[in-house]
Order: sequence, then C-alpha cells, then structure tokens
Amino acid sequence: MPVKDYKEQLIPTLKKYFGYDSFRPQQEEIITSLLEKKDGLVIMPTGGGKSMCFQLPSLLFSKATLVVSPLIALMKDQVDGCNANGIPAAYFNSSQSSEEQQEIILKITKAELKLIYVAPESMPSLNNIINENYISCIAIDEAHCISSWGHDFRPSYQQLSFLKKSLPNTPIIALTATADKATRQDIAEQLGIANAKQFITSFDRKNISLTVRPADGRVEQILNFIGKRPNTSGIIYCLSRKTTEQLVAKLKAKKLKADAYHAGLNFDERSKVQEDFIFDKTKIVCATVAFGMGIDKSNVRWVIHYNMPKNIEGYYQEIGRGGRDGLAASALLFHSYADVIQLRRFTEGSKNQDVQIAKLERMKQFAEATTCRRKILLSYFGELLAENCGNCDVCKSPPTVFDGTIIAQKILSTIARVKENEATGAIIDVLRGAKNATVLDKGLEKIKTYGIGQDTSWKDWQHYIIQLINQGYAEIAFQNHNALQLTEFSKNVLFNGAKVSLTKPIDALEKIGNPKEKTTKKKKSSELYERLRSLRHKIALDEDIPAYLVFSDATLLEIERARPLTDDDFLEISGVGQRKLEVYGDLFIAEVIAFNKEKSIKKSDTHKVTYQLYKEGLSIDEIAIKRNLKSPTIYSHIAKLYSEGKPINIFDFVSKSEVASIKKAKTELESPPALKPYFDHFEEQIDYFKIRLALAVIDKEA
Repeated sequence: MPVKDYKEQLIPTLKKYFGYDSFRPQQEEIITSLLEKKDGLVIMPTGGGKSMCFQLPSLLFSKATLVVSPLIALMKDQVDGCNANGIPAAYFNSSQSSEEQQEIILKITKAELKLIYVAPESMPSLNNIINENYISCIAIDEAHCISSWGHDFRPSYQQLSFLKKSLPNTPIIALTATADKATRQDIAEQLGIANAKQFITSFDRKNISLTVRPADGRVEQILNFIGKRPNTSGIIYCLSRKTTEQLVAKLKAKKLKADAYHAGLNFDERSKVQEDFIFDKTKIVCATVAFGMGIDKSNVRWVIHYNMPKNIEGYYQEIGRGGRDGLAASALLFHSYADVIQLRRFTEGSKNQDVQIAKLERMKQFAEATTCRRKILLSYFGELLAENCGNCDVCKSPPTVFDGTIIAQKILSTIARVKENEATGAIIDVLRGAKNATVLDKGLEKIKTYGIGQDTSWKDWQHYIIQLINQGYAEIAFQNHNALQLTEFSKNVLFNGAKVSLTKPIDALEKIGNPKEKTTKKKKSSELYERLRSLRHKIALDEDIPAYLVFSDATLLEIERARPLTDDDFLEISGVGQRKLEVYGDLFIAEVIAFNKEKSIKKSDTHKVTYQLYKEGLSIDEIAIKRNLKSPTIYSHIAKLYSEGKPINIFDFVSKSEVASIKKAKTELESPPALKPYFDHFEEQIDYFKIRLALAVIDKEA
C-alpha cells in the first residue's frame, strides 16, 4: 500500500483502536517515517506515548511487528493493553510451554498477530520466523539497555546487532525515555542504524510536581506524604534490597498496602508483586530500580526516591512512571551525602568510571539546587525553559538568602585547624562542642573553634556545609575517607573579606505538607465518578485485566463531565475507541443514565444554558470553553434548540448544499437512526456535528 494511503488511515486508526482524535507531539511524524520503512531513534519521556509509535503502524503493516522488551515480567502488561484495544498481540518467552510457543509461531506465520513481544534471551527460539517473510517492522523498546553509556546497561541487549544484518530491508525503531548524546550515538551504532533519523520530543512533564528534601527522618516524612494522598498508587525507589523490605515493614505497621520488589525475589514472587500493583491490590511498591520499566499503569500518582539516584537519566525515567494519564502527580526525592558516598563506591573499578562520577555529580547538583528544578532537569537534556516552572518546591517556596559569611568562616576555619583531614561529621562535632569518642580520641576538643557553634543544630550545620561545597568554598576528598578540604575560594573568605550568601534550612516535615503546595490529585469526590470507578473495577475483575486498561482515570473524569447518553456521544470521549465503545459503551452509558434519573438531573435542560450564551453572542468554541464541554456537545445543543423553534442562525454552522447532500443520503440510506452511517457514506468528509445539524433542518422541514 502506498504511504499516501497509509497517511489517510492514521487518524481513523488512532480513533478506532486507541480512542484519540489527535496525535501527541511528533508521534505522527515518527509513525509516517516508519511506514516509509525508515529506521528511527525515538527519545520520548515516559508517558509521552512511545508505544503508540510502533503499535499503530503494526495495524497497517501486512506482517507482524517484532517488539524487543527487556523484562519478561513486563510483557503481559503491554500485551493485555493491546488486546484490550482490539489489537492482536502476544508475548513469547521462557515462561511458556513448548505447545504455547508453537501456537504463537504458527499465528505469526499465518499473519494472525500484529505484535509479538520477546525478550533478547528468547530470540534464538524465534530464528525460523525472524525474517522478512514474516516480520514487517522491529521495535527495540527501552533501547538505552544496549549501551554501556546508558543508565541501565544489559549485556543481553548487545546480541540485537544481528537484526539489521538479517533483515536489511526491515525498518528498525529504537525507543527510550532518556538518553544523552553519547548514549544515542552508541544505540544507533550497535543496532546498525547509524543513519536513523532521531526524534527527540520535549522532556517537560508539566503535570509532575518536583520536590527534594534532606534525608533526615525519611520514614516520618514518607508517612506524612502518603497520609495526605490516601488510596493512591505510588512507587518508592530504594538503593538496596534490605531497605525495601525494612520500609515495607514500617508501612505495613501503619496499615498501608505495600510490597517489596527486588532481584532477591524469585520470578513468581516478583510477578505477583507487579501484578498486585497493576491490579490495584497493592497500592505501594518499595522497589529497586528494575521495577516499573515498561509498565503502562496510568494511575501512579506519586514516585518517591528514598535514596538519591546515580544519574539524572535514571531519576527522570523513574519519576516519569507517575502521572502517565496526564493528571497531576508528585515526585519526592530524598538526598544525603551518605548516598553520594555509597554511589561513588559503586562506581569504583567499573567501566566508564569517570563518566559515571560526572553524572552522579550532576544528580547531586540537581538535588542541592536553590533554583527552578525543572530548568535544571530540562537543560541536562538540552532543552531550555524560558520561565520558572512554578511546579517545583523551589518555585513554590523560594529559599531565604542571608549573609552567611560568619558561618562560612567558622566552618572553613575548623576545616583548616583539623588540617583538612576530617569528614563532615567530625567538623560539625567540633563546631557543636561534642564530647564523643571521635572528638576526644583525636584531641579535637583542643581546637580553637571547638564549641563555637553550640547554638546551631547538627542538621543546620550540615545544610550550610553542603552549600559551601556546592559554591566551591570546600570540597570532599573521596580518596581520603571523605575529608573536607579547602579550595582557592576558601582563602578569600578567610583572609580577604569575601562575602558568602547562604540559604536558611527548610523544615522538611513542615514543608512536605505545605498548603501552598499543589495537590497531587485532582478532586474526584463526585458520586458519579465513584460509581464509574466501581463499574470499571467490576469489569476489570470479570475480565481479569487491570482497571486502567478498561479506561484511565482521565477518561472517567471526562465521562463524568460530559455524561454521554448515546454511542456517538460516548465515542467523542478521549480514550474511547471503536472496540471499547462496543464492549463497554452500553454499561457506562447505562450508569450515567441511571445516575441522572436518581438525582433528577435533566440532561435535556443543559441546552438552555447554551442558548443563553448563544444569545450573548459567544461563538461555539467560546461556549464550549465557558461550559467546560466539547464543541460537538454544544453543536448538539444548537441542533436541539433549532428543532424547538429557537431563533438559531443554523446556516452559520452548516451550508445549504451540505443539507441537500445529507437529505439525499438519508433517502439512500433509508433514514438510519445513528450518525455513523452518514459519516461513512460521505467517506468521513462531513463532520458529525454538521450531519446532526443538517438532520435537524431536514426534520423541521418535514
């Protein structure tokens, strides 16, 4: 089929299978390039719609699309999502019996599957069908795994270099949420697609609120944070298996539904944790970094980093697992120098150690910043933000700056007097006049600055020292037991009268619940919304699929707002495609109708409000915005008002020639009750709203 014909099918296919009327940024360009059989490298943030870039083309290709995914446990989620949308898809991995595997291979040879998901380790078992007789396209998901420069390197991915050699005429699309320039180049070279066009979309996830806090009292802060967001789903990332289990125990003691996920669990145990989370049986997962990759769970409302991540790429990808439905989500990061020291230790003797340390340094700078965090995050990926974001902790509560020269002099003088041979803890002990073993055994109580900072708390001194390090007045000698050392700038403060500006510490427990902070969840307390959620939950249980695969929270909110009463109205809801209309439409419409009857809400009266605004001279779009309704709904009101004899200038919205054409079609089609037969009759060239308006004119004439 010519590419031109493909292009004409894009929007209808998008609506039919995915329920959307338009593409997200760059999706259409990426899909068109793939349909033209061109290789591509896609860098798109989590929640930006990467899967759409190969799932939709798979419907237009004649043969299967092979999708390489890194983790066996995550494929079922992807396949369930496809099948829920009416897309024939399957996964192939070692957890299946040989009979199941042979059945899948047979379906591929018969072109009965549009998508086949496979892990790199299972590729050899598909050697007989990985050729151009059966495969139209190859998608490499989580492509950063192929690069040792990336943040989640997996050696098994490096065997994928054979694909381009074996299928030279088959387009390959590599996709990942985060990859810097070096990683992108490495991905393309290793996959043999060095000339692939690169598509890099905006990294700005405006719906995610960014907050960073010192790690003091982390557990209490987390409990406070979760307590303000009851019954929501979230992920807590930890550096170690032990921490995940300890934290889960503390959460369960507070009657919270939480589970741990880490490599120490066997396959069945990890799968159960993941499935319980996807099905909302478990609300909170405390996990090491492997958790969440590839999961399309759209209603994760928050992500917490118990420890600081090793680089910004990993941090960005992990926070992106929140708010995939576009509704508000929160990202909370805790940081400490203990994390930095531990992460540096992890890099010792590793490949690209210097690069890893540099990336860790950038992560540390982000965590300790006193300027807009989103600006820092986006600039790392080469994207500039002109204005402060207004949705991070720094923007919401800018730090108070004061003249901290005397404080700086006390710290730097103490570092000098211990001969630059002590770490942060010992420096603070000296300043506060501590009488512990570290101080007394080393004779540090004899130092002139001993006890000059007794009136300042330990954590406040730590806060000031971190700032001096960030500003270049001191540095950590990691090779010398993390001792603090002076720099060239230190001398200017100690001897030349240079001034130092510092910020006041933040009370973490107070700020984490600050009422000025934007709430992480949209209010969903309406009775209709809860009824729709209950219906979705029942359907999910009956079909044994996650609730968000029925409809996302965002789609339920739109159903609540628009209250569709017909198939056509329901199809106008974002996230409702043809299959979901056929499978779920009657149930949800019935729920809306029942709610309206019970509450004596007359849907028919709503058009009278539209009429008042029409008389005021507002346009259709202006009325839609003012009433928070979609334009097609307003047009349906206009049609009803015209039918009732209200003085509506109907031909402002539909031409007389269009009315004549629709009148003729009505006769030919034998007056069908729905609008879709007309829409199909005119090969989708006349909009639904014009058909509705024209029928109102025709009926009134009759």
